[in-house]
Amino acid sequence: MRADRLVSLVLLLRQRGRLSATALAGELGVSTRTVLRDIEALSAAGVPVYAERGRLGGFALLPGFRTELTGLNNDEALALLVAGSRRGAQAFGLGSALASAMLKVVDALPESHRDTAAGVAERLLIDPETDLLSRRVVADEVPDAIVSEVRRAVFAGHKVRIHYAAVDQPPTWRTVDPIGLVTVRDQGYLLATRSGADRTYRLSRILAAEELAEPAQRPDRVDLDRAWQERSTRFRAGDDQVTVLVRVHPARREELVGTAVAVLAEEADADGWLRLEVSFQDSRHAVWALWQLATSAEALSPQWLRTSLRDRAAAVATRYGVSP
Repeated sequence: MRADRLVSLVLLLRQRGRLSATALAGELGVSTRTVLRDIEALSAAGVPVYAERGRLGGFALLPGFRTELTGLNNDEALALLVAGSRRGAQAFGLGSALASAMLKVVDALPESHRDTAAGVAERLLIDPETDLLSRRVVADEVPDAIVSEVRRAVFAGHKVRIHYAAVDQPPTWRTVDPIGLVTVRDQGYLLATRSGADRTYRLSRILAAEELAEPAQRPDRVDLDRAWQERSTRFRAGDDQVTVLVRVHPARREELVGTAVAVLAEEADADGWLRLEVSFQDSRHAVWALWQLATSAEALSPQWLRTSLRDRAAAVATRYGVSP
């Protein structure tokens, strides 16, 4: 890992010129003390890196220095395969590998193309961290050590032992046969089987993981997209699913449909509003979805849903009915 970091350090200096120890530490995800040790190691190996003193000083390479440093390691090559979403690489614990791989890719370009590519890249922004309303996209936080252990088991075809915290249940250890990894809207999932039954585990709920030497019981090849669709269909058809009748303003129809599991029936009312029969994953999901639409929608049935929304609205009205 240190060898990869030294390569990344040289590439950073080649592509960006003079950088301070603090800036290098931030790019490489290490301490400034580690950067200084790496600089000493590079100098001892004959790499012409030198220090410039002063407020605007830092470290730089002698002009014209070039060496063959662009060989991608396994994780870097893998990171490029999932680089369609930078946060997808983060979800699989490949964020640092992606950054290192991109440095090597840029360095491998002919000099005549390098500046053009950098300029074009500045004109593209993929998956920003906030939307137009400045709402921050919250990605799952999964320790690299855990996701790396799971990833190794998936690729090696070995069983993996995970300490998993399911919703509203105490964490338990379980041994599973990993099938593949999926990331959806910045949330990572492990598709696996346990005692022959399909299981889906959210990576952020895995508290610890250990790759085992025992081979996993799984087919040699898998259609991961199809497997995910099948599990998604079964999830939407769960036992807790509820069906509700709701009136909604046409301007908010897509918002309602986008949160529902399925639309079972639809017709227009005389006043132009739409009457839909829709299903939700459970009662909590139904309350949440209708609450988002405020007065642009009305739950007609079941009664428990109307009561829940009424009680919530009354509690909010009471809170704001008194002076602070």
